[in-house]
Amino acid sequence: MNQRSGQVPVDLSAATLSSLLDGMQQNKWYASQLLEACLDNIDQHDDPANLVYTARFDRTAKAEAAAIDALQNGQVPLGELAGLPIALKVLFDVAGEVTHSGSKWWDQPARSDALIVSRLRRAGAVITGHTNMTEFAYSGLGLNPHYGSPANPLAPGRISGGSSSGAASAVAHGMAVAAIGSDTGGSVRIPAALCGLVGFKPSQQRIPRDGSFPLSDSLDSIGPIARSVECCARIDAVLAGQRWQPQAPVDLRGRRFVVPTNYMFDGVSAAVAEAFTRSLRALRDCGAQIVEAPAPVLDALPELLEGGGFTAAESYHIHREWLQQHGDDYDPRVRSRIERGAAISAADYLELLRRRADRKRQADEWLASYDGLLAPTVPVEPPRLTDLESDEEYARLNLLILRNPTVANLLDLCAITLPNHRPGDLPSGLMLVGRNGADSALLGAAQAMEKALKQ
Repeated sequence: MNQRSGQVPVDLSAATLSSLLDGMQQNKWYASQLLEACLDNIDQHDDPANLVYTARFDRTAKAEAAAIDALQNGQVPLGELAGLPIALKVLFDVAGEVTHSGSKWWDQPARSDALIVSRLRRAGAVITGHTNMTEFAYSGLGLNPHYGSPANPLAPGRISGGSSSGAASAVAHGMAVAAIGSDTGGSVRIPAALCGLVGFKPSQQRIPRDGSFPLSDSLDSIGPIARSVECCARIDAVLAGQRWQPQAPVDLRGRRFVVPTNYMFDGVSAAVAEAFTRSLRALRDCGAQIVEAPAPVLDALPELLEGGGFTAAESYHIHREWLQQHGDDYDPRVRSRIERGAAISAADYLELLRRRADRKRQADEWLASYDGLLAPTVPVEPPRLTDLESDEEYARLNLLILRNPTVANLLDLCAITLPNHRPGDLPSGLMLVGRNGADSALLGAAQAMEKALKQ
């Protein structure tokens, strides 16, 4: 890697966006140097049999980085994310690139950038490439028979989680400093938790989805995966078309959080339960009030998932004609889940909409008494890839891993996962869920929790 005189090497293994931006402002390094560090890590760690990146944008990324270098040399004010190498899940349109969403048959290049990609570019981000994912985002496990399944950087031989598997793996490996994923039932938060990262799912209406390949119009959200809460907040502001402002420090003393005693703790492993208990102890030591109470709305959620629920119905509507033409090219596990939607009638779907509206109101009223809900992001440690060879075990673990994060999607809430495992342990996550539209308050509380968990 070329290094300019007087500059220091850049270590991406634990760098936050703030530290990288400060380093550029102080001329410690240039955008091209950050990009080269990421490209070196891709060359070193990306496995051709289990791709993290399904497409690299080296040529355009180098041009973007060179442009930022020139602006930096000219002392021109830079954008909010200027020079930061950021990866995109391969369901976001990039002009001239194929948005195949993890499939092997989609071959039409996008005509223009997705709106969030345009916003990232305007903020100066360097787009490194498209990352691997579960085909059409329809699983929480992150397996893909066409491009391979990215292994977990913190736990070799285990899944990185899905469906944004490559996005989380890229950040954990230092192949990008952050990545953008989609979250329909936890597809940002699951891989973030299983790879020891922070993942943020905003309130759905916050981030426009123009130019993103849909799975479920009712549930899809767009969010970042990065190394800290502040990193996610910076990116979220750009995606939302807002100006990022540093959060005022939040004092956890007197803040009131609820841990539901029903639904979200069935099947939790001993190691995840221990990490969660340890996290609650750290938050209480910082003055947080944590109440354990039943959440009646949670017991009603399975009725919204019957027969595949919104995801099956809405994905079948999208894919029904393509299945006739390309059905044999689909991942059979994904195809079978999409085809469940054929059995959901118009009356069933309208009833789902009615019930969900009721549950959203119920959840909002219940959460109004608290500053957020706390639960393990994923109930178990990252499963071994070999554990998922049978369809039965694949189906069981997929439902278990999706269960907790899907709560926020079904009820249209905002949510974030924070790493809460000890060094050397298998990764796990602490999830904080907030009311719809309370994204800023959630991020502020999460920053305070992040600090408490590190003490």
